[in-house]
Amino acid sequence: MSNETIVILGAGVGGLVAAGELRRLLPREHRVVLVERGPQHAFAPSFLWLMTGARRPEQIVRPVRRLVPPGVELVEAEARAVDVTRRLVETSAQSISFDHLIVALGAELAPEAVPGLADAGHTFYTFDGATRLRDALAGFSGGRIAVVVAGVPYKCPAAPHEGAMLIADYFSRRGLREKVELHLFTPEPQPMPVAGPALGDAVRQMIESRGIAFHPLHKLVAANASARELRFEGKDPVPYDLLVAIPPHRGPRLARESGLANDAGWIPVDARTLLTRHENLYAIGDAAAISIPGRWKPDVPLMLPKAGVFAHAQAEVVARRIAAAVTRRQPRDNFAGHGYCMLEAGEHMAGFAAGDFFAEPAPQIELRNIGKTWHLGKVLMERWWLAPHGLRRDSLRLALTLGAKALRIPAII
Repeated sequence: MSNETIVILGAGVGGLVAAGELRRLLPREHRVVLVERGPQHAFAPSFLWLMTGARRPEQIVRPVRRLVPPGVELVEAEARAVDVTRRLVETSAQSISFDHLIVALGAELAPEAVPGLADAGHTFYTFDGATRLRDALAGFSGGRIAVVVAGVPYKCPAAPHEGAMLIADYFSRRGLREKVELHLFTPEPQPMPVAGPALGDAVRQMIESRGIAFHPLHKLVAANASARELRFEGKDPVPYDLLVAIPPHRGPRLARESGLANDAGWIPVDARTLLTRHENLYAIGDAAAISIPGRWKPDVPLMLPKAGVFAHAQAEVVARRIAAAVTRRQPRDNFAGHGYCMLEAGEHMAGFAAGDFFAEPAPQIELRNIGKTWHLGKVLMERWWLAPHGLRRDSLRLALTLGAKALRIPAII
């Protein structure tokens, strides 16, 4: 058995999980190389708490090296191109040959895709954006806040609704809720349409019960910072005092420029194995495009949402399949399409949505009652993820697994 090299592009959720699982499963003579351009890892689910001041910036950031398992080679460089024929990754620091490649580069934000949006709005979809929005909210004493989904698909289908509810809770705690008018605009027909009408109705009730006006089927076409005005397709202009935007997303540049992506900019993969059309080349997480049963519109198929829970599960499946192939065993693991999320609602409360996204004829998703338990689950998940690799992280993993079994929910790790 010759020595083989597995290269992973991106040290987000999928990349870190894949690296750890591969290192655990493979003998040390096989190289596991993780390429990441940034030295710091920020836990994206906590950006909502950073926005409201519930977390300080330093609480949700760790050096990437602290999270990488021993025995994994970390290359701190930008992945710039993939040569499929030569089995070569070009980075800003060096060229790396591979036998197996996992693309886990996530999605890129493209606010420039909507005229004026980059200058007009804030966002909690980046670490720096959430930090700036925290300061903007702190200085806001009244007026109209517009939370706007500026394009689909986007990461974490629950996040815009969570963001609106947490902003409402923030101003309630400051005694200013009656002075703040909150609106949520989306081009979608309902909240989280991939999860079906029943869950969408439940989430809409959660939003509206907190005094947030919900506006479906509003496609943003332009934003005017000087006039503080939003323009939606076929609608009258909408004024605002503070704009919180979920910017349009696009697939990673490397995928588009290396010929790995489809016309929409995402990497098509087999739904069960995450294999692309190229041998031994996988894509996981937000960068991947997976069609699922059902349709969003008559002419638009449903796609698997872009969320960390899927990146995590896909990373484990791909790592195990690669390890089996390297050690000359038959790969057996498949991605099952199960997913879940804690839906933050404010007041240390959250809902819990879970189900089978591969179910026929359409995804079967259930929303549990709102309670403090689900919020605690998200807090524990944050602490587990940001713990250094090793004994402390393993101990937290065991505690979370036992807690999930006691609550009869899927393990959140």
